[in-house]
Amino acid sequence: MVIVVMGVTGSGKTTIGSLLAARLGWQFADADEFHSAANKGKMHQGIPLTDADRQPWLATIHEQITKWLAAKQDVVLACSALKQSYRQILWSGPEVRFVYLKGSYELIAERLRSRKGHFADEHILAGQFADLEEPTDAITIDISGSPEEIVNEICRRLGLAAASS
Repeated sequence: MVIVVMGVTGSGKTTIGSLLAARLGWQFADADEFHSAANKGKMHQGIPLTDADRQPWLATIHEQITKWLAAKQDVVLACSALKQSYRQILWSGPEVRFVYLKGSYELIAERLRSRKGHFADEHILAGQFADLEEPTDAITIDISGSPEEIVNEICRRLGLAAASS
């Protein structure tokens, strides 16, 4: 199974995704790692990516998801997946589940102001909220709780138990 933890920048995709993967004993991957140097440069400068910028990135991620599924690997993938068309590219069958981390603009902007060392900042947030097409086919999780509470809720909603030690 591949769980795509999605949402706007600052919603907690990497934090929640890595905690979820650790809890389940699964591999964690961050979709940001699949961006080209040019895309990373644009984002670092606060330049929003276009759909054309995102197409090769989404195709690469789709290819990787297909490889993980073929190899029977369980993976948690942190990926913004803001638009329905992006999610359609990423979706590779019923083994791919989307978890939408939902929070208010104000809460996420506050989190971004306190975050250091990440290329995405509050300047990108307004554009991401404008692009966001909230999914109707994902598990929607409110992000106002603690990371542990959020991970617990995701596991509960997906019917997944923690990995045994």
